[in-house]
Amino acid sequence: MKVKFVPNVPNILTLIRLAAIPVLAWLIAAGDEYNMLALILFIGIWFTDLADGFIARHFNQITEFGKLFDPLVDKLFQFTTAVMMFIVGKLPFWVPLFILIKELMMIIGGAILLRKMNLVVHARWYGKLATVLFVLAFASLFLLSQDQRHLAKYIFIVPITWSFIAYIQYGLTNLLPAVRKAAEETKESDREDS
Repeated sequence: MKVKFVPNVPNILTLIRLAAIPVLAWLIAAGDEYNMLALILFIGIWFTDLADGFIARHFNQITEFGKLFDPLVDKLFQFTTAVMMFIVGKLPFWVPLFILIKELMMIIGGAILLRKMNLVVHARWYGKLATVLFVLAFASLFLLSQDQRHLAKYIFIVPITWSFIAYIQYGLTNLLPAVRKAAEETKESDREDS
């Protein structure tokens, strides 16, 4: 399948979001005096994500490019923020590590379901809630003073716990029915052969 860029509003917003990620990384690395500017850009990136999804769905502007690149840019945005926050000492290492492992497992699991069972995993409310919890947790890091940075390890307990629950729910919703269906098809095939 060839993915072609269609210059509509949602896809342009996705590209703007992608271009803003290195700027956000630089602002985080630049130090606490840029925290407010970094927070504004962080919120702006997140709002463009909400806007492009809304526009794509409500104005029939969904494209193959958007379906592929929008979630990719979202993952890059979240992971870059986590890594940069770790680098500047605002976040413990286990948070970006968890995000990396979770996203890799989602990508690999989604690719396997698509390839082996022709099943596309769509975002559900529990996955979207996990994203909102992570966004709120990251946004709070921009507001923490130097002597409050130890609170980050507590702030991320809720988003990580919910993300783990959402991951299990995605597995129960998508993987188990697909495995059952494949098992039933195998049984049917065995019956026909015998």
